Amino acid sequence: MKDPHASPDDQGGPGLYEIRVRGHLDDRWADWFEGLTITREDNGDTLLTGAVVDQAELHGLLRKVRDLGMLLISVTRIDSGQIDE
Repeated sequence: MKDPHASPDDQGGPGLYEIRVRGHLDDRWADWFEGLTITREDNGDTLLTGAVVDQAELHGLLRKVRDLGMLLISVTRIDSGQIDE
């Protein structure tokens, strides 16, 4: 049963996501992460950023993080208003 109070953003549809992992991934993993942007941060974390079409694709990306043995720090859905910030 659908939650009548859920916003459209809570429906698991397409969106822009940031997946933060501990450790640095090099650019050779870009194809494996289906074109997500890989950003290595000074603190040793890596941000994977990009469009995700649905929850199934998101879970697939998280399985890849698990399969690499990397520590998952966070998964954040980015609102369109936050993109320019």
